Amino acid sequence: MRFYMLKQVPNPRYSPWHTDERKWGLPGVQCPVCHAIWSMAAGAYPSVDLSHLPPQEQKKYSARLEDDYTEFERLREQVRPLVPPRVHLWPGTGFGPMKGSAQGEFGPLVLAHSWNLLMRREPLERLQAEGLHGLKGCRTELRFRKKNPPELLEMELLPRGSVHPNCLPIDRPAPCTKCERKGWKLPSDLILEENSLPRDLDLFRLEDFLTVIICTERFVEAVQRLGYEHDIAFRELPRR
Repeated sequence: MRFYMLKQVPNPRYSPWHTDERKWGLPGVQCPVCHAIWSMAAGAYPSVDLSHLPPQEQKKYSARLEDDYTEFERLREQVRPLVPPRVHLWPGTGFGPMKGSAQGEFGPLVLAHSWNLLMRREPLERLQAEGLHGLKGCRTELRFRKKNPPELLEMELLPRGSVHPNCLPIDRPAPCTKCERKGWKLPSDLILEENSLPRDLDLFRLEDFLTVIICTERFVEAVQRLGYEHDIAFRELPRR
């Protein structure tokens, strides 16, 4: 099985633009051990609904800095039962539908930001009918100024698979023992670790670099066969 990285094309046919705000999200933190102030913007679970929480509790899940790391841990563990199993809940992880503004023309598959993949409903249903796994579309609440805006669904992508150590710096620091922050930059020449790659998903994120969306050759072939590759490029990645 071959694996590919989804990329934006340099000269797209369409001109989509949208923000990627969320109603809820884990706050950023300052780690009491490594002292890094950080959060991640790429991790998101749009199907997770926190509206059952009291209003004052919901306000704590917002884009802000939580000074008390113990409080951050409490907020994280409170939502853990609601997210898919085996996922890290990093600072900045978003929940709920994508909100904000949108403009321009949107094609069948939309990669306006490298870490967010949107699809129109019909292309998503046709790809699902091809038997592809891992295509979970969630409604968005993007606001268009024009009449009859397109129905866009956001792909909820599970973090699976990792890069091979050979493409990382030899002298890279160890992850923080408290917050687990790695602080590694995305390698320019990615190599995937063969044994870490899922065999039951055709579309997912990398666990150690959430901004990277990976797909299988089954996904690539289906997209090309159905004519949906206008604004998305596929770069095959080596495996070891």
